[in-house]
This record gives sequence, C-alpha cells and structure tokens, in this order.
Amino acid sequence: MNAFPSTSRQPAALFDRTLLRGAVRDAVIKLNPAAQWRNPVMFTVWLCAALISVLWLQALAGQGEAPAGFIGANAAWLWFTVLFANFAEALAEGRSKAQAASLRSLQSRGNARKLRAGDDTGWDSVDLTTLRVGDRVRVEAGDLVPCDGEVIEGAASVDESAITGESAPVIREAGGDFSSVTGGTRVLSDCIVVRCTVNPGDSFLDRMIAMVEGARRRRTPNEIALTLLLVSLTLAFLMATATLLPFSLFAVEAGGQGSAVTVTALVALLVCLIPTTIGGLLSAIGVAGMSRMLAANVIATSGRAVEAAGDVDVLLLDKTGTITLGNRQAAAFLPAPGVSERELADAAQLASLADETPEGRSIVVLAKQQFALRERQLLSHDATFVPFTAQTRMSGVNWAGRQIRKGAAEAVRRHVEALGGGFSPELQRIVDDAARRGSTPLVVADGAQVLGVVELKDIVKGGIRERFGELRRMGIRTVMITGDNRLTAAAIAAEAGVDDVLAEATPEAKLALIRRYQAEGRMVAMTGDGTNDAPALAQADVAVAMNSGTQAAKEAGNMVDLDSNPTKLIEVVEIGKQMLMTRGALTTFSLSNDVAKYFAILPAAFAATYPQLGALNVMQLASGESAILSAVIFNALIIVALIPLALRGVRYRPLGAAALLRRNGLVYGLGGLLLPFAGIKLIDLALTALHLA
Repeated sequence: MNAFPSTSRQPAALFDRTLLRGAVRDAVIKLNPAAQWRNPVMFTVWLCAALISVLWLQALAGQGEAPAGFIGANAAWLWFTVLFANFAEALAEGRSKAQAASLRSLQSRGNARKLRAGDDTGWDSVDLTTLRVGDRVRVEAGDLVPCDGEVIEGAASVDESAITGESAPVIREAGGDFSSVTGGTRVLSDCIVVRCTVNPGDSFLDRMIAMVEGARRRRTPNEIALTLLLVSLTLAFLMATATLLPFSLFAVEAGGQGSAVTVTALVALLVCLIPTTIGGLLSAIGVAGMSRMLAANVIATSGRAVEAAGDVDVLLLDKTGTITLGNRQAAAFLPAPGVSERELADAAQLASLADETPEGRSIVVLAKQQFALRERQLLSHDATFVPFTAQTRMSGVNWAGRQIRKGAAEAVRRHVEALGGGFSPELQRIVDDAARRGSTPLVVADGAQVLGVVELKDIVKGGIRERFGELRRMGIRTVMITGDNRLTAAAIAAEAGVDDVLAEATPEAKLALIRRYQAEGRMVAMTGDGTNDAPALAQADVAVAMNSGTQAAKEAGNMVDLDSNPTKLIEVVEIGKQMLMTRGALTTFSLSNDVAKYFAILPAAFAATYPQLGALNVMQLASGESAILSAVIFNALIIVALIPLALRGVRYRPLGAAALLRRNGLVYGLGGLLLPFAGIKLIDLALTALHLA
C-alpha cells in the first residue's frame, strides 16, 4: 500500500499563479452562452456585449450610429465585464478543485487483507475496489485502512493526520463510540479487524471530494431568492431602458432639432444600472463560503448547510469537552465532623493510588500538594486494590485491615450501612452543598466510618463565558446539554454563562428540545459524536458530527468536523454568518452604485435630445462619450476590485442584527454611493488626458 503524501487542505494563496492561469482559461471557456445562461444578470451583459460588437462591425463598414472607436471601446469593456465575472467564479471554483485534488491524492490504491467467510484467521489479498459492505479486513501496523468501517476486533493507534490535520494519533477500538475508522488513515500499532460499512466510491473521502468541488455546488435557497431579485431588477431596468428610445425619437421628430439617443448609449446605461457587481460575484461568494468552511477543517455537505449556519439562533452544546475541559479535577477535601482534613486526604489518596482515571490522579496530586502526602508502595504491604465497577460504583483498597472506599454518595451510603455504620445529616449537607455548587461529591469511607467528601469540579474552559457573551450579542441563544443532575448542571451553566440548560439529557429529550425550538421558528445547531446523538443530529438544522464519532452520527449530520472539536460549532456559525454578510454587503454596494452611474450616463446620453438634462452632470464629465465610457469601465473594474472581498469574505464582527445592518449600510451602502462618483471622475480625467474620448 502507498504512503501518505504530504498535503494540506488550507486554501491556496488568493492569487496563486497556478490558480490564476487556470482561472483565466476557464473564464474564457465560460463565455459559452450555455454556461452564461446559468447567471441571468451576466447573460444579459453577454447579450449586450454581442449587440454592441455587431454595431461596432457596422460602424467599421461606415454605417455606424457613432464613431467606431467609441462603439468598439464600449464593446471591449462589456466583454471584459463578462470575463471578470467569469474569472471570479473560476478562481473560487479553482480553489475548491485544488482542495479536492489534495484530498484525491490521499485515496489509497492497492490490496487489502480480506478475511474469509467463517474463518477468523485466514485471509486473501484482494483489490481495494472489490471490497463491499459487510466485508471484513485485517489491518496491521503500517497499513492504510482500506475502507470506511467499524473496528469489530482489537484496538490500535491510528494516524488520521492526512484527513484531520491533527498530528497526534488516536485510539480506535472495538465497541463504544470510537470504533469508526476512515479509509486512507494509517494504523501505527497493533492489529485490528475492520468491517466495511460503505462500497467503493461512497467512502467518506469520496464524499469529501464531491462536497468541496465547486462545480458540483448547488445553489442555496437564499442564493436562489437573491438571484430572483437580481433577475427582477434586470427585467425592470431592461423595460425602462427600452422605452427610452421611442421617447427620444419622438422628441426629436416633434421638436425638429437635436438627435436621438444611440443604441450604444442605451446598452451602456442598461449594463451599468443592472446589478452586475453582485451578479458577477454571487457564485464566487457561495463557493468561497464552502472553501472557508473546509479551511476550518469542517466538511459541509452543501452550500445549504453553510448558509443555514449563518441563520442559526440556537446553539445546543454538550457540556463535557465543549464548555468544560472534560476531566473533573479534585478541588477540595471536605471532612465529616470529627475528622481532620489531613485524615480525609490520606485515605482518599490511598484509595486512588491504583486509579488511573484523571479524577483519581488529581486526588493523589491534591493530597500531595496540600499535605505533602507521598504515594506509598502498598503492594509490598499486601494491599488489595478494588477496581471501580458499574455495579458497586466504588473503588478503593483493602490494606492493613482497613477497607477504604470512595465513590458516589448513595453507593458509599449502602456500603457503610451494610457494615453497621451510618450517614450523618451533616455529611448529607456537605454532599448537597457540593452538588449545588456544580461539583461532583465523591464520598470516602474507612470501613463503617464516613470520613468526608472529595469535591470534584468540572473546570469551565477559559474564555468560554466571553464567547457566549459574543453569541448573545449576535442574538444566538446557547443551551448546555449534560447528563448531570439539575443542581450540578445549573451551577456549571451559571459559571459558563449559557442561557439555558438541559440536564439529565436523554436522546428523546434532545430531540424534543430541538423540535420545540424549531416549532417556534428558530434555526437550531448542535454537535454530536455518538449513535445516541444521531436522532437529534438528523433533526437539527445545522448538525456537526465529530469525525471521531460513530458512522451513524456522521451520516445523520450535514457537516463533519475533522478535528472532532465540539467548540468548532461556534466557528461554523461565524463562517456561515460571514458568508451571508458578504452576500448582503456586496448586494448593498452593487445597488448603491447605480446612483452615480445614473448621474454619469443619463445626462450624457440624452443631453442632445433634452439639453436641460445637462444640469444633472454634477461630476462635470468632459463629454458624452467620455461619461458613458467612464461608467462602463468603472462597472467592469469594480468587479475586479471586489474579487478578494468575495473570496475572503467580509470581516466578521459579533454584533447584533440591527448593529450589523447599520454598520454594513454605512460602509457598503454609503461607500457604494460615493466611490463611483470618485472612480468615474478619475477615469474620465484619464481618458481626457490620453485623448481617448
């Protein structure tokens, strides 16, 4: 089997030389009318360019309505307008195709060790393409996993860096929520048996490739709605512009003086008034949105999922590993009446010496830090360690005639009562107070005597409260989901700053909560990694499945986080909002542009018919030809200038919807209104200075 190539899914540089060459070639190819038809606004510009080209050829034959140079210059800049729009789309698609190519290079080729039916030891070497759902394969250290599947036997360390970008290997083992493996990853140690869960061509890697290729991207509902708006505006301006010619001809005939407006001027007016800027960049914005999502190591099944992320107003977040660090830590020793804190710490440390869980190790460390208690070599004193079981819910040690146990309060209560001891009201208050603070009370007993409580705390991640504050300012409600009891859940929720909490969560409770929010008209996002999360993930509007999770979770979600980082959900929402903000900002800018173009072209086009319109020449443009050509040139160049913004996206700021609307209206609305005045005037001065108009 082949080794992994060194790859990265980070987007190529914005103007990478290779991508530029491919984008220029594709921009020319997209001049095909069949390709242009997919974008009605730019197809209109294409038709206008073709019409002006015919008029230019007519002018060259001596029958032009205006000088051939003027008509030819307008035709050239209209073609450039179409080419620049094609270039923006081709560049965005090229970046996605480059990402897909890097993923395609990961697909392994070669043979697999397929186990024979009814034989757990014998295997045959078969071509990877012959593997089918249900086939079992043996994967040894150094091999690439030949198919997506579930580990059904053994455990191994797996290098998933080529897929996730994470350099640290992960453990994949039979059973539980960490049995899923991805084709193309490498087994570093041991040997596992994998049952294939997909057929060739349907693997996770194949789906990733299909998801990131811009050419296969479907338009989202929001994008379709915006396209309909742009088409409506285009038709409105087309009808309005078409009626101007008969009015002009009638005015000339009735007045007996002046000259009628030219078709070239009307076409220039139409192209400058229709929303060419957003029409030319709309597709690039959508493709770039998916590309930015992939740069964050999140695979979205479609642009629809990315767009939905931008509209999310409820986030469901798992407590463990998302809001808290994931491992509870010993924070304090709370002794029972008549017991010293040192006695409790000493017994708790003895009971934890064989406990390799993070909680157990933290008890040993806390006792060492607070009382300088060192680990004892109990094996030399005939100590017997008692492991934790789901039945007893306790662990501990039998040593020197002592039975030291630590565990859940109810479990230790039953243990000491069986030995003739009791649980005092004072101790129960200590347990309840710890739970009320959001901690987990771990009761320690020595025989029939209860010594006290070790307080284990879920450590809330640093900065998470501030992040939730940002989400709240954006109008997003955060809900913590946990299996903890209501007291513990409420305390952690208050410390983390979430808006609501679902305690003692079950799959049914998660599903019911999502449906309730959706019934209120809200867009819900959540993360999950287990099979029990699959129903809720399937119901959520934005469902981010962890790559380390089960196959059921990944199939239920509409996004897959390759880093398996539950907090990525916040970043997913930010990227989705950035895409919507970019689309809205450029739409505002495009429509605002029309005002300046109106003042440039209308006086120039109709001054010969209606001299009074010369008063609208507020920019004092040199001549009618210069005014029309300056507006057409600006209309083409502004698309080029906005390509980086369309691909990178408008800078995201965690503000509320009203604040964002005001800010974007000021920056892109006012900016779109003022910039064309300055731009058209500068182009007019340049054309005049160079005697080109």
